[in-house]
Amino acid sequence: MNAPPATDVRQHILDVAQPLLLRKGFTAVGLAEILATARVPKGSFYHYFGSKEAFGEAVLEAYFADHLARMDALLTLPGPAAQRLIGYFHDWLDSQAGDGARSRCLAVKLGAEVCDLSESMRAVLERGTRSVVERLARCIEAGKADGSLPAALDAHAVALTLYQSWLGASLLAKIARERAPLDTAMAGTRQGLGLAQDV
Repeated sequence: MNAPPATDVRQHILDVAQPLLLRKGFTAVGLAEILATARVPKGSFYHYFGSKEAFGEAVLEAYFADHLARMDALLTLPGPAAQRLIGYFHDWLDSQAGDGARSRCLAVKLGAEVCDLSESMRAVLERGTRSVVERLARCIEAGKADGSLPAALDAHAVALTLYQSWLGASLLAKIARERAPLDTAMAGTRQGLGLAQDV
């Protein structure tokens, strides 16, 4: 049987490592555990990742690529931009409140931990979070243009405030092990966008 293509092996390592990192954090997961879970030899790991730090960068880049692709899909659905924004945040709430594979946010889990450990990983987090805010701001601008959101909104300021609110709510929901902080974030989102609570 032929060996899988190099990109498949690299992606396989990233795929199996992400749940470990979500559960334990970056520093608590050792290389031996990653290798054992992925069932790849040590040489394969270093072939694709020059160091554990480079591996951490790749995991975060893959996480944000997936998140941004899902975000793009949700924010380009048919309908008014306000409805698409609320749909995105409903998806966030469902993913954070559930028990499934998407029920944790890697930016929340690793953000505080790795920013003081690795400048390169911090930079990946910064780029990823900036991309999320930019997409939210574009959708808010679209809502102002289509009349579904108030014209007076400062799109970037509101987008940044909403993202900060949801990151904080995700962390508080994790601490409290309940979804109430996420419900509060949803109510605040509607208020910040000038929408009725049933939109």
